Amino acid sequence: MIPKKTVKPKTCKNKACGTKFTPVRPLQNVCSGLCGLTLARGAREKAEKKAKVVDRRETKAKLEKLKTIAKLIAAAQIPFNLFIRLRDKDKGCFVCLKPFEDKPGRVQHAGHVRSRGAAGHLRFNEDNCLGECEGCNGPRGAKPHEIKAGAIARIGQERFDALEADNEPHKWQRDELIEIKTTYAAKARALKAQHG
Repeated sequence: MIPKKTVKPKTCKNKACGTKFTPVRPLQNVCSGLCGLTLARGAREKAEKKAKVVDRRETKAKLEKLKTIAKLIAAAQIPFNLFIRLRDKDKGCFVCLKPFEDKPGRVQHAGHVRSRGAAGHLRFNEDNCLGECEGCNGPRGAKPHEIKAGAIARIGQERFDALEADNEPHKWQRDELIEIKTTYAAKARALKAQHG
């Protein structure tokens, strides 16, 4: 006759219970049927929560694929403009040279030297976008000759001439815009960390 193995006591896997018990079956992990139901319910809820997260990610990815080029351009413009504002915040307005303030007309914008409407292919060009105050960037703001003089003073004649000469049309691509958004979001985060 083979001697019977002594069964070691276990701790109930139901964390709310945690009592010590002697298993009746070899793979028994819980002290009672109630603890088994609680453990199974918890595992099911955890799996459902994980499935919801996966569904949200898939839905987000599908919605991202459905975005139009115009929406992707607008989404990329946000981190790009933030980067420009952070980069130029201590330089003052490139047109009137006044410092930026939290007052109407003095709030900082990311102003384009050549407008996005006239030169859309330069909308993400760092030389074409400079820190500009709300007053100079508004509809009754700076005149073209003032913008030109300010840009030349800030970036130099050679770089300004390169901007003026760049008339090559550009058709924005989905992957390119996503890359621009990612790149400038990272650059903006780095500048925020640097400025504190």
